[in-house]
Amino acid sequence: MTRSTVSILRTKPKTVLADIARLMELAGMDKALDPGAATILKDNISWHFPFLSANTTPWQLEGTILGLRKNGFADLTAVHNNTVVTDPFKGGRLNKLKPVYFRHGVPEKYNFLPRDMRWELYRPKGRTRALHKIYPEGIRIPDFFPGKNIVHLPTVKCHIYTTTTGSMKNAFGGLLNTRRHYTHTLIHETLVDLLRIQKEIHPGIFTVMDGTLCGNGAGPRTMIPVQKDLILAGADSVAIDAVAARIMGFDPMKIGYIRMAHEDGLGVGRMDEIEVIGEDISKMNFHFNVQQNFVSRFGRFFWFGPLKRVQKVFFRTPLVYFFVFGSHLYHDHLWWPIVGRPVMEVIAANTDWGKFFSEYK
Repeated sequence: MTRSTVSILRTKPKTVLADIARLMELAGMDKALDPGAATILKDNISWHFPFLSANTTPWQLEGTILGLRKNGFADLTAVHNNTVVTDPFKGGRLNKLKPVYFRHGVPEKYNFLPRDMRWELYRPKGRTRALHKIYPEGIRIPDFFPGKNIVHLPTVKCHIYTTTTGSMKNAFGGLLNTRRHYTHTLIHETLVDLLRIQKEIHPGIFTVMDGTLCGNGAGPRTMIPVQKDLILAGADSVAIDAVAARIMGFDPMKIGYIRMAHEDGLGVGRMDEIEVIGEDISKMNFHFNVQQNFVSRFGRFFWFGPLKRVQKVFFRTPLVYFFVFGSHLYHDHLWWPIVGRPVMEVIAANTDWGKFFSEYK
């Protein structure tokens, strides 16, 4: 039986940077990544506002950079993606990631800027479940990615369409361009296809996941942050997503993208085939629940409901901008000022990590 290893540790603000370095070593980062290759840092900015649990944290990023450099991985580049509802420039600034990149001399590139990279046709060597149907004209990926290691930096949180989101979902923005919304009806299959492509183009894949504040509810943005003081790492994207799902209270093998990736041999999704090093998670259960918000209920009606067959009319024509505007209005001008900002004020005043974020240099 092939077993995968996931490390999980408890941490606190005073020791988190050193804890992340130890976490990475426990998870076998030195064996997972190619020491002769450059390494891409793929942070996760689900929302440009500084909403903890939704985005890569500055300590998660800084601890990962220090851990990589300590083990000889010096050639690092951050790659960011754009979405119709998230501004990566604003997100990097407000979430205090840009100063960390600057302080450690890590250059930043954007996959949507022609000056940084081009999108080239890629023909997967293995069988794809969905992408060949969604993009019959051909699958395109950034030319900057092949031949480089990649380190994903997601958080432990729920997701309105995939139940949970983590390492596998983090490739969604990096490897797919602005037409990635075409994939939502087959989102689980798409994530499996993207992992297959990653395994073909990257000599090494590794994940450092932040669970200091975890997101419960209608993720990946409109959630309630819950302090759990955890950090996770692993070289198997399926396994670390399975462990994160398990501690959140979900059965990993009942989550489509984890089960299908396990079935395709792209990683390990069964908990009895995963070795968890560090914390004992046998009795750990956050009892998280995926909730729906106004935007997700509307979206599910088109992606998975009665209007699924005519979704091309709404999402592959200029009509899509109506939905983009609606999402922007709801998230940025209603939910954030009414719910999100007050929640973060409470987090900043009453949790160790909220205070740490406020003071983070």
